[in-house]
Amino acid sequence: MSPLGPAGAHPTPAEPLSRSIFRKFLLMLCSLLTSLYVFYCLAERCQTLSGPVVGLSGGSEEAGAPARGVLAGGPRELAVWPAAAQRKPWEEETPGQAVGPGGSGAGSSVAEAPPGTLALLLDEGSKQLPQAIIIGVKKGGTRALLEFLRVHPDVRAVGAEPHFFDRSYDKGLAWYRDLMPRTLDGQITMEKTPSYFVTREAPARISAMSKDTKLIVVVRDPVTRAISDYTQTLSKRPDIPTFESLTFRNRSAGLIDTSWSAIQIGIYAKHLEHWLRHFPLGQMLFVSGERLISDPAGELGRVQDFLGLKRIITDKHFYFNKTKGFPCLKKAEGSSKPHCLGKTKGRTHPEIDREVVQRLREFYRPFNLKFYQMTGHDFGWDG
Repeated sequence: MSPLGPAGAHPTPAEPLSRSIFRKFLLMLCSLLTSLYVFYCLAERCQTLSGPVVGLSGGSEEAGAPARGVLAGGPRELAVWPAAAQRKPWEEETPGQAVGPGGSGAGSSVAEAPPGTLALLLDEGSKQLPQAIIIGVKKGGTRALLEFLRVHPDVRAVGAEPHFFDRSYDKGLAWYRDLMPRTLDGQITMEKTPSYFVTREAPARISAMSKDTKLIVVVRDPVTRAISDYTQTLSKRPDIPTFESLTFRNRSAGLIDTSWSAIQIGIYAKHLEHWLRHFPLGQMLFVSGERLISDPAGELGRVQDFLGLKRIITDKHFYFNKTKGFPCLKKAEGSSKPHCLGKTKGRTHPEIDREVVQRLREFYRPFNLKFYQMTGHDFGWDG
């Protein structure tokens, strides 16, 4: 019979050393995983990204494009230009309001997309002023382009439109930088605000921030763009006048109302003249909204090259959605599911009087030709 211990109980054999170490390892591992999960949730990664994504593609080659001021003269309409596009009463926007996808003013916040690395989840990296900006144009496909680019691991972008260089410039660059997402070395900070392209002060202001800023302009057939612009407004204000009545200053005389912003935005050549006073053509990339739909991977290839990025976004990232009529991402950033841009994209356009459409095409033709010569690329809107 074994002798009793001091307390009168039988002694317990020593626990194997390996089992003790294994239990400590499990406890440490559980603690680490719990901590990571807390960081994950604090960084708002617990929810799948909302906000569908579409692609539109297109582009013009800048190679061999003539320097600014190539065309002496040009359409007579260029001589007289309103100081700024006149908004109709129903188009007024609240000053400083962040504009949602496509420049519509639809509610979107300046929340940045979830970071894609553990370092960013732990708030590493720093906020930088953007090295590249999508400056226009409204209803051209800017939202689609931005969402496609955000798939790239080296692109970090503000989700909403900051409107700094047109509405909030008085708040200062420190305020603007604070809107930007954190980036690591080698990553590019981007934002998009389509109204910059038609804002007279924007070129000088962006140049004052950095003369090296890369600028991307998504352009689209100006007639189609104007109708799309009107369609967006009509969805919010069904009581607005008809497209036909808004198009003309005097319909019987055939005078186009260039003070209407929907018309004025599409006179790309005039707006481009202001930008070329502050930036060389080589720092600007012109993306075709039509090709962004027909060949999104091809256009994204051009954009990635322009930004100095590795071509990571390719055909494998897209599929064509027959219902919406445009390409969508197979996997959006932060999600494992396919996504297309939301219901506000791809609206059915109202039927417009063919005579009005033809008159608009005639009006835009000389401006389009000048734009082709300035950029060195024929976008084919007059075919």
